Amino acid sequence: MIFGIGIDNIEVKRIKKQIDDSVKFKDKIYTLDEIKYCESKRNYAESFAVRFAAKEAFLKAIGTGWSDGLQFNDIEILNDKNGKPKVHLYGKAKQLMVDNDFCNIQISMSHLTEIATAIVIIEIKK
Repeated sequence: MIFGIGIDNIEVKRIKKQIDDSVKFKDKIYTLDEIKYCESKRNYAESFAVRFAAKEAFLKAIGTGWSDGLQFNDIEILNDKNGKPKVHLYGKAKQLMVDNDFCNIQISMSHLTEIATAIVIIEIKK
């Protein structure tokens, strides 16, 4: 059963500016594995931007936003061996999943040169 759906768009140039202007931005928003993955890409800003959008979409899907001490890097978006994005949760985000009986998180991401978009669907046990 679907618990929530979230979608987000972000301008790639906004994220690129933040990344290029501040090392602290990356450390606050992304996990080390996300940073490693994104920095390996030629168009690194698109990879960072789409993960930012995915984290925002996740928060919209759970319906709480940034309450209860949730942090961006509690939500990690990595690709499996086939390239499919997967959501990994840590800290407060992981506890929220357990407390609410979330059983599955579906994610789809897409980016162009200027815009990155992500949608997240959270399923709950019923």
